[in-house]
Amino acid sequence: MRYSVKGKVALVTGANRGIGKAIVDAFFAHGVEKVYLAVRNPESTQDLQAKYGDKVVALPVDVTDEASVKALAEHTRDVDILVNNAGIMKVVSPLSEDAESALQEEFNVNVFGLLRTAQAFADTLEANKGVLVQLNSIASMKTFGDMTTYCASKAAAYSVTQGLREKLGEKGVSVLSVHPGPIATDMGKSAGFDEAPGAETVAAGIVEALEAGDFHLFPDPMAKQIEAAYQSYADNIILGDLSV
Repeated sequence: MRYSVKGKVALVTGANRGIGKAIVDAFFAHGVEKVYLAVRNPESTQDLQAKYGDKVVALPVDVTDEASVKALAEHTRDVDILVNNAGIMKVVSPLSEDAESALQEEFNVNVFGLLRTAQAFADTLEANKGVLVQLNSIASMKTFGDMTTYCASKAAAYSVTQGLREKLGEKGVSVLSVHPGPIATDMGKSAGFDEAPGAETVAAGIVEALEAGDFHLFPDPMAKQIEAAYQSYADNIILGDLSV
């Protein structure tokens, strides 16, 4: 379903830096009316508040806390576009003694955080005929040894996103699954990707993908390599009708 962001109200988790911050900028550049900046520490959004004034509202949220997510949803019933961007990455070998704790932490944020957020906002998105944008990764399709636990969490998040596409779709809500490659954010740099494309590449791609009515977005050069190999499977299996 094609979707224009112009005149809409958006909420972006993890909006204070990196891809989240770039999404806020891209939304305003394309006519979004208001953006809720949903972050752990609202003071971390002061530069965005100075830039956009009363067009932004900073609100606290901890996606690992169900009550926090529900409280956020209660205060933002005018949301049309929900961007679930908050996520964490641990650089750890699957043979490390820290692998289990890393996996638990990443699942709590990257997977259960998605579930909590989607469930809390489902009624609002249905009422407003809105969209859910989920920041996944090429790591949902390809595992890299020292990012094994992160990749596992993103693979699970992608699986959940597919289920949300089906069930929210029945309510008239569109879902976009975003799969960037390495991006030059703080997270990307921590994994050694200093020369990667900027976050604005992902943000611009999201606006374009929503307008095109796409389910998958592979926004950057490395991601597009994955897309080229994955396209047939995505079209015939992920998006295909297997009931016939």
